[in-house]
Amino acid sequence: MSDLLKLSLDEVTTKLKAKEVSATELAKDALAACQAAQPALNAFTAFDADKTLAMAAASDEKLAKGEGGLIEGAPIAIKDLFAVEGVSTTASSNILKDFKPTYESSVTSQLWDNGGVFLCKTSMDEFAMGSSNETANTGPVNNPWKGANGEMLTPGGSSGGSAAAVAADLCFGATGTDTGGSIRQPAAFTGTVGVKATYGRTSRWGTIAFASSLDHPGPFAKTVKDSAILLQTMSGHDPKDSTSLPNEVPNFVAACGQSVKGLKIGVPKEYRVDGMPEEIEKAWQQGIEWLKAAGCEIVDITLPHTKYALPAYYIVAPAEASSNLARYDGMRYGLREEGEDLTAVYENTRAAGFGHEVQRRIMIGTYVLSAGYYDAYYLRAQKVRTRILEDFDRAFQTVDAILTPSAPSAAFALGSKSDDPIAMYLNDVFTVTANLAGVPAMSVPAGTDKDGLPLGLQIITRALDEETMFKVGHAIEDAAGFNAKPEKWW
Repeated sequence: MSDLLKLSLDEVTTKLKAKEVSATELAKDALAACQAAQPALNAFTAFDADKTLAMAAASDEKLAKGEGGLIEGAPIAIKDLFAVEGVSTTASSNILKDFKPTYESSVTSQLWDNGGVFLCKTSMDEFAMGSSNETANTGPVNNPWKGANGEMLTPGGSSGGSAAAVAADLCFGATGTDTGGSIRQPAAFTGTVGVKATYGRTSRWGTIAFASSLDHPGPFAKTVKDSAILLQTMSGHDPKDSTSLPNEVPNFVAACGQSVKGLKIGVPKEYRVDGMPEEIEKAWQQGIEWLKAAGCEIVDITLPHTKYALPAYYIVAPAEASSNLARYDGMRYGLREEGEDLTAVYENTRAAGFGHEVQRRIMIGTYVLSAGYYDAYYLRAQKVRTRILEDFDRAFQTVDAILTPSAPSAAFALGSKSDDPIAMYLNDVFTVTANLAGVPAMSVPAGTDKDGLPLGLQIITRALDEETMFKVGHAIEDAAGFNAKPEKWW
């Protein structure tokens, strides 16, 4: 693998602009590295080398003229939930296995407008439903980090392929989506930076929907500054998305490295859950000490409705999924399984096209939306969601940011929780609240556990205040000095 791939996005774009390396050379190196790693990591679902090299050549032409965007010439991996024109886009599901969109998602359009080069599509839990990247129709993704005894670990989910690609230095950034923690949990498991912005800051247009009111497109990156660069390129108002915010996009990159002195950091007591490993508690306490040393004031806060967040999420998300996935019926696009009548076509297509986890969530969602249960479950869950948002609103009257762990454990072995949906769902215990409230949050690598596996800390800030999030994230990154990398085995 070329040493160039070990560079950060910020470093490699500097070299590209200085003409120390060409975008074409970089693209060829990245393609070769991804294809060499694929048999071991199983992180990718599609390549289009002709498209990649054509985009790289176009970047070289711009760079030769001293032109180019913020990420000109940098190869970027794309979660297989974002439509890329002419490239297989399947949501890692059999029901879309032959789908090639004739349009481009808004997020990827903005990446390409800013000079990004399409590298590949990355594997994910089917329709983003999962916390371990084991429900993909192409099989589980292997974390570049291995367990103490050499066992294969999950990279987290649902955006595990993107997280694995960044952690293995196969690209300079990747897109993900975060519905209940699907960027931040994989980032914590792979020692990368993962960002979920305010709901509506990044457009959902052209991104295959899981739960429309909870889905947040965002970036994976090697550093906090890289994540700010990527979010800068991905953000902005999109008239094609009715939930897209009209607000101007601040300079996220400029916020990185700014002083955090005087900021008030909230520490919520509700995030100290029963059975949380001592190493997670220790990492959290270390993060508190780092921010104290940087001049922050630590404030104990309460978010009393946190304990209801997980059950509320697993009512709202399946309900919205049930509605969104009704369009996959074998009639217009995607898989079609014939039957003796219309109902049989629907049943056969959906039975063959959807995996077990997707079927489970559709059934749960249909149940909670059904007559007689809508008020008892879905309506109550939405009321809880409002209370959770009110908790955050009250907290942000007294603090500037909130610090918590990103996940309740380090990466676990593949297969160790796949037979227990409840245990799997508990992986989202620290992350779902930010999705329910629509506030920005990010995971930053903060250290390792006794087996040398990465652990992440989560920073949550008030809506539309990503700048403070990046300030605090950069301060933790500086203090942690995290530079651990998985030992290459792929």
